[in-house]
Amino acid sequence: MSIAGKIVLVTGANRGIGQALVTEALSRGAQRVYAGTRAPLTHPDPRVTPLRLDVTDAAQIQAAVDQVGSLDILINNAGIALYDDLSDRDMLERHLAVNLFGTYGVTQAFLPALTRSRGTIVNNVSLMALAPFPVTPAYAISKAAAFNLTQSLRALLAGRGVRVHAVLTGPTDTDMTRGVEIPKAAPESVARAIFDGVEHGEEDIFPDPMSASVADGWRNGAAKELERQSAALVPTDPVAA
Repeated sequence: MSIAGKIVLVTGANRGIGQALVTEALSRGAQRVYAGTRAPLTHPDPRVTPLRLDVTDAAQIQAAVDQVGSLDILINNAGIALYDDLSDRDMLERHLAVNLFGTYGVTQAFLPALTRSRGTIVNNVSLMALAPFPVTPAYAISKAAAFNLTQSLRALLAGRGVRVHAVLTGPTDTDMTRGVEIPKAAPESVARAIFDGVEHGEEDIFPDPMSASVADGWRNGAAKELERQSAALVPTDPVAA
């Protein structure tokens, strides 16, 4: 799949990986890039249309659907990551509201448009979907749930011609990892790798050195094989089944 000439929507587009994804989509010739953010945004490129889009706000999601119309690629990038120790249920619910239900809500809202275009969904989950970082367990739990959501959508939507990608991002130099002294990838390199993975048809994209170190083990492992076997049980044409 080529990004050139496509209509792309990126949530969480005001900074970090989201901002880099907007820039990368433009560099690859996207026809239109909708930049979804909670706060007002301006952009110098006329191909960028800012969208007020809090992924936890159903009214804003519907307004975005009405404004966008047709869509080829949806990138669910918006997310939160806060330190916690699982002692506060509210902290877990906050993460699930954005990282799981926000992704679910935006995807469901734009699914008719993506079905019409036989488009693509890209969910930026996290390497923590496979193994948690002990000081951000609520984030890891929400991302594991979002990864399972992605795998489920992949199987369920294949019959409609909609492709679904998971991005298992490792440590990236963004506001979320500020103060954490570990090797980090640049957001720009992560964005390039994400679009490379989409263009090459990779179901699970490992866009940085740390995540890439486990890519072969995941793709050739028992869990991925079980996913493939389970997906084969879904009718090719769910509507007719």
